[in-house]
Amino acid sequence: MTDVTLPFEQLRSFALTVFAKIGCSPEDAALATNVLLSADLRGIDSHGLARLSGYVRLWEAKRINTQANVKVVYETPSTAVVDGDSGLGLVVAPKAMQIAIEKAKVAGTGWVSVKNSNHFGIAGYHAMMALQHDMIGMAMTNASPLVAPTFSTERLLGTNPIAVAVPAKEQPAFVADLATTTAANGKLEILQRKNKTAPTGWIQDKDGNTSTNPHELKDGGALIPLGSDYEHGSHKGYALGSVVDIFSAVLSGANYGPWVPPFVAFLQPPADPVGEGIGHFFGAMRVDAFRPAEEFKTHMDKWITRFRSAKTVEGKDRVLIPGDPEREMEKIRLTSGIPLNAKVVEDLTELGKKFGVNF
Repeated sequence: MTDVTLPFEQLRSFALTVFAKIGCSPEDAALATNVLLSADLRGIDSHGLARLSGYVRLWEAKRINTQANVKVVYETPSTAVVDGDSGLGLVVAPKAMQIAIEKAKVAGTGWVSVKNSNHFGIAGYHAMMALQHDMIGMAMTNASPLVAPTFSTERLLGTNPIAVAVPAKEQPAFVADLATTTAANGKLEILQRKNKTAPTGWIQDKDGNTSTNPHELKDGGALIPLGSDYEHGSHKGYALGSVVDIFSAVLSGANYGPWVPPFVAFLQPPADPVGEGIGHFFGAMRVDAFRPAEEFKTHMDKWITRFRSAKTVEGKDRVLIPGDPEREMEKIRLTSGIPLNAKVVEDLTELGKKFGVNF
């Protein structure tokens, strides 16, 4: 197999068919496909089609319910706890974010914590749902424990991403979407496929020493919080990851810390769970609950324009606004296609054979 670039619609059709084959309704299959492919379009290849077979394996292991009844189990006018019924996080998350948006329409802000879910794709997709409503969106999730807190050799946290999307007027929206680790685990998976080493500061070995081996996690090593080490601020990344874990899971009743179920199907969830499934947290804030929306968006344009015009360091032609690289990549890939690594192509080809779908 070799690397290939394929049209978005071809890949969308394939993913849609696979989700339908594992029992998703047409509506849920379309939703899951949109969330998954949004990662590939935005250049976040670690969370796109490369993960499709992982979701299928979780379904085969009976850890994902493709007929989930996603429901509110507790609420106030501005808050809710949602039970994902072990559903695909790709489906549970946007449904929960929509609940946050609906609450914000009434109460000014809406906050939803989710339990009993699974991996939800890229956080940015869910946060960006708020933009079309002149709202600020927030999304975060806990994840498989692959991260060692500062001064620890134990893996107690996930990469626990945070995304915030803010609307503007003439300028494109501000969209920050980041893991609370120096690098997401998916970046290591990409390095593994390409047989490359990891940059210093991404991972540590089982004894807590810095490593550049992208396979280190398999030998008991760990990802490092944002900041890489204590001297460079890893305690801040550790704190941010902890906030995500608490908001997503301790607040909702999901599993937290080392009890979060692993994404890989060949590893069993902990035998002593402290909650249900994986947890997420979503927020939607109506801009006009704070100031007139047009006024705010005009000032967001001014904010963005000023930062874009900042004096640059030598060798750089511009200052980026969070969301710029992903938005530009989406334009390119919608017209030029989505590149897939040879190992991903091989994986998807085998997946297609399993379900009688020609990849």
